[in-house]
Formats: sequence, C-alpha cells, structure tokens
Amino acid sequence: MDIIGGILWPIKWVIEAILVGFHSLLTMAGMESAAGITWVLSICGLVVVVRAALIPVFVRQIKSQRKMLEISPELKKIQDKYKGKKDQFSREAMSRDTMALYKKHGTNPLSSCLPLLLQMPIFFGLFSVLNDAYADRPGVGLLDARLSAEFGSAELFGIAPLGSSIASSEGNVAVIIIAVILVILMTGSQFITQLQIMSKNQSPEMKASPMYRQQRIMLYLLPLVFVFSGFAFPIGVMFYWFTSNIWTMVQQFIVIRNMPTPGSEAAQAREARLARKRQRKGIPDPDDEAPGTVAVEEPKKPQRQQPVSKQRAKKKKS
Repeated sequence: MDIIGGILWPIKWVIEAILVGFHSLLTMAGMESAAGITWVLSICGLVVVVRAALIPVFVRQIKSQRKMLEISPELKKIQDKYKGKKDQFSREAMSRDTMALYKKHGTNPLSSCLPLLLQMPIFFGLFSVLNDAYADRPGVGLLDARLSAEFGSAELFGIAPLGSSIASSEGNVAVIIIAVILVILMTGSQFITQLQIMSKNQSPEMKASPMYRQQRIMLYLLPLVFVFSGFAFPIGVMFYWFTSNIWTMVQQFIVIRNMPTPGSEAAQAREARLARKRQRKGIPDPDDEAPGTVAVEEPKKPQRQQPVSKQRAKKKKS
C-alpha cells in the first residue's frame, strides 16, 4: 500500500460504511440491489451525512467571514501603508502586520475554504472506492466482493456505468451525454451559489475591498474546474459533487435570507420583510420613534376626596 492509499484507507472505510448502510435501507424499501439508481441514491445519502457533519464548520466559516468584513478597513490601512513599496523588507513587514491583525481578531482568509478542503479527502476517497469497484476489486471495509461487484457494474438507466467517465467511455454515447449534463448542472449550481453571495450578501465596504475583486475572478474560474474535471471523473463521483453543490446552494440561500451580512442588499431585504410582517400584525416599528424624543406622560387624574361631615370640618377649623 502506497502513502496516499494509507492516508485514504480510513476515509474509504467510513465511505463504504455509509454507502452500504444507505444501500441496505434502499434495498429493504424494495429497490433493486444492483440497480444504478440505488447506488446513486446511496451516494446522495453519503452527501447528506458528510454535509450535515460539516454544519458546525460552515457556521464557523460564516463567523470568520463576518470578522473579515469587520477588519477590512484596518486591512486596507495596512495595504495603503505599504502601497508602492516592493522591496523585501516592506513585503515582510506588510505580511507580519496582516498576520498580526488576523491573529488579533481570531480569523483567517483560509477559513472560508475550510468546508471545501475538508470535503476533498471524501471526494478522492469516493473516487478511489468507485475505481476499485469498477476494476472488480473488493473494498477495504463493508463493501465486500459481492457489493463491490454490484457497485462497479451498476448502470444508470441500464446504459451508463457509474464507474465510467467521458475519458473512459469508449464511445458510449449515454455516458457522454449524462456526463455533459452533469457538468452543466455542476457549473450552473456553483455559479449561482457564488453569484448570490457576491450580489446580495456583500456590504458596500466589502465590494470596495481587494478581496471582492479576487472573489469576482474566482466566480468565473471555479466553474471552469468542473468543465475540465468532468472529462476525467466517473459519473458516480460527479453525482456526489453535483448533490454537494445543491446542498451548498440551498444552505447559502437560507443563511443569506436569515443571517445576512450587515449593510448588504440581503440585510435591507430582510429588514423590509420584517417591517411588512410587523405591519400586518399591527406591531409598531421600534425605529419609527425618532432618537432623542422624550415620552410625554399623561396627566394623572386628581385623587377623589372623601366627603367630610360638618362636625369634622368644624373641628379641623378650630
């Protein structure tokens, strides 16, 4: 076993356990054990488990992005301080000041890439599991020889093997068509996810920062990765990637709608929705009252005096 195989071994074991678990549930529900759709749905189940486990990491990513937004003015000051200075000493000083700022606020630009980085071993592990099954090799765990043979020979719609790619299709038109459709869907979902972040969930300060320009470049570069990788990756792996993209797109939509970046277009839209909701329920808007106004108290009603008898009144006068 090589070094990479040794690193992927525990990951492949977990992947096989999840795949076999979902496959068993689906076959118990009446689906055919060797059918391609059964294994595709098992792969979708793998995505659900992995992405659900990464929700805490995603929350941490959101918090890190908010902190990066907060320190963007300070970061710009550092960049302006060393603007035009290209000597080695100035570059090192700028790097030290930037890292000190990140450490002070407990954030890092790489935190935004953490969910993707944590998914890459799963992705390559599934790629290895599917390749082994397609080559008629048993898995390292619960994917025994019989299940591995089923997984490797499973065909979507009975015509497109899950372990085949455009590069290894040998002219299979069904594989090429399905792979091209998946590439288009993967590219579109990735583009929409990035676009909704950049167009709706960025404050004016963030849009004026260098980081925003870098994100715009990535908006058009990342989909190209799917275009080129779609020729080499098996259909089964592409189903994992596409399902993961859909999860990300829906997750981002929920976060942007309910926890938008302050000052962004999404935050203004959320405030408008809340205002309409308060209006429908007849709840006064707390922002309607101008700051600094003093509430005027209603005059108190005079206390009703008890009637006094003539004899008691004479005593008081005396």
